[in-house]
Amino acid sequence: MAERTSHTLGADAPLSSARNPDPAAAGLTVEDEDDELIGRTVSINRPREELYEFWRDFRNFPLFMENIEDVEVSDGGRSHWTVRGPANSDLDWDSQIVEDVPGELIEWRSVEGAQVKNSGRVEFRDASNGRGTVVTVTLTYDPPAGALGKVFAKVFRREPRIQARQELRRFKQLMETGELPTAERSMA
Repeated sequence: MAERTSHTLGADAPLSSARNPDPAAAGLTVEDEDDELIGRTVSINRPREELYEFWRDFRNFPLFMENIEDVEVSDGGRSHWTVRGPANSDLDWDSQIVEDVPGELIEWRSVEGAQVKNSGRVEFRDASNGRGTVVTVTLTYDPPAGALGKVFAKVFRREPRIQARQELRRFKQLMETGELPTAERSMA
């Protein structure tokens, strides 16, 4: 397996800001060199083990990920995902956990025949200042319809690069406060 790194080779820039990021350098398996690489990091003022446990139960994802309709978890690290895509279309695929280090790391990959080929990893590290946890998500994806699908996703605000940032922000809010802010008015 490739050495894990959260920075580009030969430099200290994070993968998410690299001009030509290399998914293989990030330790992710990709089938197509045109797959998009996304990397996002957030600091959360909660213990790493608590964050790992919440994230490891994929059925929690609809609580903070807007596009996730449902995740069904089965034995052996396999899960079935239903995601709302552009123009309210539903996309389904199965994923398999390929590495799981309790309290530290979860790595996954979509299985053969997935509508959206993807692989990724979430890492949990103690913050250097002793206050909470640094959560880093790195993923690759190849949307249906290739480049046209990427443009379509951007137009309908379903582009994974944008979604990853927003969903990590919501994860932080949920884990630190126990709730997500909404724009709805309270009738109480």
